[in-house]
Amino acid sequence: MKLTKEQIQNLYKFTRQHYVEHYDLQTELVDHLANDIEKIWEEQPTLSFEQAKTISFKKFGVFGFMDVIAARQKAMSKKYWKIIGRFIKQWFQLPKIILTALLFISFYTVCKTTFATNILLIVLIILVLYAFYKGILLNKTLKRNFNQNGKKWMLEEMIFKTGMGSFMLIPVNFLNFINIFHKDNLGLSNVEALVYATLFTFLIMLFYIVLEVLPKKAEELLLENYPEYKLV
Repeated sequence: MKLTKEQIQNLYKFTRQHYVEHYDLQTELVDHLANDIEKIWEEQPTLSFEQAKTISFKKFGVFGFMDVIAARQKAMSKKYWKIIGRFIKQWFQLPKIILTALLFISFYTVCKTTFATNILLIVLIILVLYAFYKGILLNKTLKRNFNQNGKKWMLEEMIFKTGMGSFMLIPVNFLNFINIFHKDNLGLSNVEALVYATLFTFLIMLFYIVLEVLPKKAEELLLENYPEYKLV
C-alpha cells in the first residue's frame, strides 16, 4: 500500500514538529519514513498510518531525529568548507593571482614600517566591523528568501549566516598580536613580515569569499547540491 499525498504532508509536518527545520533534511527523512511505513504495512497490513509511523519513528532511538540532524550538519559543514576551498583555488589562477600577489606585497611592505602593528590592528578592526555589518544584511536576505518560499535549506543557511559570525574566523591570537610586537618603533623582521603578510592576505581572501562570493552564488550552489531546489 502506498502513502497518499495527505500522508506525505503529514510526515513533513511530523518532522517539523520534531525540530527538523531544513527542507532538504525533511525531504530525506520523509522519504525514509514513507518507505519504512510501506514495508511495515506489507508485514502488518492492519496497522493504521499513525501506528506504522510511530513504529518507524521509534527506530531512530531515544533522541529521535537529533542524531540525524547532527550528522547532516557535520556533513554539510564539510561540504561548505570544500566549496570555500574551491573558490580559494581560483585566487591562485590568472587574473586573481596578480591581485593576490599585490595584496601580499602591500602587507609585506606595511609590516616593514614602524607603524606595522597599528596598521594591522586597524585592518583587523575594519574586517570585524565589516563582517558584522555584512552579516546583518545577509541575515535579512535569508529571512526574505524564507518568507518567499517557506523553506529552509541547510547549505543556504550556512552561506548566509556564516557572514554574521565570520569575524570569528579571526583567531584570538590575531587580536593579541600587538603584545608580540615589542620592538619599540622598529619594523618587523623579514620572517615576521613574511608570516603576517601571508596571514593577512589569506584572511582578506577568506572574508571576501565568505561575505561576497558565496552569497552571490548561493542559488547556483543550491541548485548544484539540491536537485529538488529547482522545483521550489
